Amino acid sequence: MAQKKPNTLFNMASSLFIVTCIAAVAMAGAYNLTKGPIEKVKKQKVEDAIRLVLPAFETIERSAVLPYDGGNDSLILYKAFDTNGELVGTAVETFTNNGFSGHFKIMVGFLPDLTIHNTAVLEHKETPGLGDKMDAAKSDFSEQFKGKNPAKFKLKVDKDGGDVDAITAATISSRGYCDATDRAYQTIVQIKE
Repeated sequence: MAQKKPNTLFNMASSLFIVTCIAAVAMAGAYNLTKGPIEKVKKQKVEDAIRLVLPAFETIERSAVLPYDGGNDSLILYKAFDTNGELVGTAVETFTNNGFSGHFKIMVGFLPDLTIHNTAVLEHKETPGLGDKMDAAKSDFSEQFKGKNPAKFKLKVDKDGGDVDAITAATISSRGYCDATDRAYQTIVQIKE
């Protein structure tokens, strides 16, 4: 039968160190196992969103730009071209920090005349049953942006003098969605100029 080690500071510290090392190695292994599949799923979600927010296209050019308001976080632009090399639209991966739960990302597709073709939510942490209704799978909130040109359609909720009907009981999330869409629009206008 093994003898119990005496309860000295060294024995307790070395036991804690060994347990911590084993846990760290296990966590690193789990991270390395899941890192690739998580990145693959994120990439697929972006590709699906681009196809959702733009008309049919053949090739795409990706570029990163700073937003019009001088923020530090880049917006990602995906210019889509048909088989003849004609621009069919631009998808903009944009964001807001003004959601109810803070930061979220959406994809906004613009036709060459800057009319919004469609929008899609990429990631958010908004309240389930309220703010998450900005996702097209949960409500038709995003439908009101389709076919609208932000030059004439005010990208603010109606409570703020805009043209967007806010999600019931989720005005802050709606304002954030408008903010992200407007950030994409203003940035693409600045690039065109």
